[in-house]
Formats: sequence, structure tokens, C-alpha cells
Amino acid sequence: MKILLLGANGQIGFELMRAMSVLGEVVPVTRDGFLQGGASCREVDLASDTALGMLLDSTQPSLIVNAAAYTAVDRAEDEPELARRVNGDAVGALGAWAATHGVPVVHFSTDYVFDGNHGRPWREDDATAPLGAYGSSKWLGEQALLQSGAQHLILRTAWIYAARGRNFLLSILRAAHGEGSIRVVDDQYGSPTPARVVADATTAIVARIASRGHFREDVPWGTYHLTTAGQTTWHGFASALLREALRARLIARMPDIQAISSSAWQARARRPGYSVLDCSRIQDAFALRLPSWQDGLASVISEIVSCRAHA
Repeated sequence: MKILLLGANGQIGFELMRAMSVLGEVVPVTRDGFLQGGASCREVDLASDTALGMLLDSTQPSLIVNAAAYTAVDRAEDEPELARRVNGDAVGALGAWAATHGVPVVHFSTDYVFDGNHGRPWREDDATAPLGAYGSSKWLGEQALLQSGAQHLILRTAWIYAARGRNFLLSILRAAHGEGSIRVVDDQYGSPTPARVVADATTAIVARIASRGHFREDVPWGTYHLTTAGQTTWHGFASALLREALRARLIARMPDIQAISSSAWQARARRPGYSVLDCSRIQDAFALRLPSWQDGLASVISEIVSCRAHA
């Protein structure tokens, strides 16, 4: 199986490159043509339909995995057209090529397609209502892929973090070294999800539905939710990760963590207040067992400790 992996330097893409190597040849693609560490790879600017078409024609993959996206949530409010081209139009172009060539697409989307005004976990068939430019662009990408006619899996995930890259967990750890007090939002709820959990689950799904590059005829294509189990707030997540970090001696002391409201944070873009996703459908369809967010956190902290020990 030849897997074209877009966004190989992102948090999920980096983990997918590792996890999916057991399935066949992984062709990584980044915007600048370089992987983490400096190795060269294929490059493409998703804002360019011409470049994307040339990449697909020259690669001729048997599976397209799109982990690339415009993810600057606040900046998207000032660059809505760029966000739409990358997160919406490019996904439609992928779908059109895939439908013509009979190639399935795995595409990652987000909890930001919902407005967050629910008192229960969001299901796949709940009405979408994005609050900002980023969420709207991701919703447009979902619709474009759906309308393309390509066989596809849209995997909505949320609150992604990892032991590398730029994310909430690493930002909090850095802040804990230099600040006596950290202010964290305590009225947004979600399920903190390691990129590795998403990558491993995605790889398990592809392994289940494909054999030697051929996909089963009874694959339940469609939209699914994929996060860890359970829920917390950003403040709850920060408190838990700092306790784990203190226990692992990644920090010397426990800083004061102040709980604040979303309005006090004054972010440029509105965030969903309740982003917990119901993942029962994906677990039933593909025989998955997703870990709790606490177990996911412990795993990432252990990975950071291991990396520093071998640095």
C-alpha cells in the first residue's frame, strides 16, 4: 500500500508517519519539503490547486491521509480566505481526484464545527454551527469531501497535544518554569487527546479495513469522532499535567494555577464551551478501545521524560 501523508510535520502527521509505516510505503508531504530533523520529502502548498493536482498525479497513492490544515484559530479571523483555501478548497480537490481514481481518503477534522452549546457529548449527526473562521473552514472541508463522492473517513478530534511541537501541554510546562502564577480557562470542557492516540487508532482502522492495499467492500465509510474518554476543563488539564510533571521531576515546584473565564482570556476567536465528543460509534464500528484522557496524559509525560533522559 502506498500512503500519501499530507502534513507529516504536524502533531498528528508526525505520529502517523511512525504508526503507518507498518502498513506499507508512507510518502510524507510537508509545506516546505522538509521533515523534522532536516530530511527532505515531497512538498505541496495546499493553497495551490495546481501543485496539489501535480503531487497526486505523480504519486498515484492507494490511500490519501490528510493531516495537514490551517490551524491558527485566532489568526484565521484575519485570514479567513487562506483558511478556507487550505481547510476547505484543498480538501475538495483531494476528494475530486480520489473519486476519479478510486482512492479512499482519511481526513482529520475538529470539534470546532460545533458551537459548544450542548449538555451532552456531541454525536456525528448533531447539527454543526461553527463559531469562527477556523471552524467554518473545517466544516467546508468536510462538506467538500462528502460531496466529492470519494470513499472517505472524516475523523473529528479535539484538544490535540504531544511531546513535541507547539501545544497546550508544552506551553504550560514552559510557563511553570518561569512564572509563579498561571491563568487558565476553566469554563471550556473537552477531552485532551494525544496525537499518538489518534495516529494509533487511525492505523488500526486502516489495518482492519484494508489488506495488501485493497479495501474491503463493506467498509463503513463516513464521519466519526475520535478522542480520549472522559472530560475536563483546560484548568483541570493544566492542574493534572503539572501534578504529573512534578511527580516526574520535569518541574521543581507546583505553580499557582488560577481559574479564569473565557471572557477574561479575551481570545480573538470564540471557542466552543463544550467540546466533548461521543466516540461510541467509532469504537463499535472498528472494535477500538480508546484510553481515558488521564492515561493519555501519563503516557505523554513518560515520553517526555524518556526523551530528555536520552537527549
